[in-house]
Amino acid sequence: MLRISRLTDYGTMILVHLAGRGGKLCSASDVAAGTHVALPTVQKVLKLLTRSGLVVSARGAEGGYCLGRPATEITAANILDVLDGPVAITECSHEDSQCELEALCQVGGAWQKINRAIRSALDDISLADLARPARELPVAGLTQGITRTLVRYGR
Repeated sequence: MLRISRLTDYGTMILVHLAGRGGKLCSASDVAAGTHVALPTVQKVLKLLTRSGLVVSARGAEGGYCLGRPATEITAANILDVLDGPVAITECSHEDSQCELEALCQVGGAWQKINRAIRSALDDISLADLARPARELPVAGLTQGITRTLVRYGR
């Protein structure tokens, strides 16, 4: 089953929390309290997000964390890349593929097409979108290019 990791789920919650702070610095303890994620996990995720530049930190008594760029410029794909690594549903979907059967594979092209569609959908959803209630999310582009074929059985 295709599924994001718990770390990415928590990371997204943390980023949504920071997005709601309007650029104000927020301590790790405040993030933990606001997201109900354990403080050690928040600290671990904030370290990864800071290293990537999605979050910036300031030291000192008045220090804390805030987004490294506007929520509209951070995509779901960016978050996944930082916390889970690049989207690759099969070995051959990854840029550094080590699949021994790649040259003989008949389904690799289809899996790569699916991988590109997933990546495109993740690129189309911003952190600002993730911070909105689900009923307000844009879905127009997510089904672009999908065609339906009517299959008749029997007579």
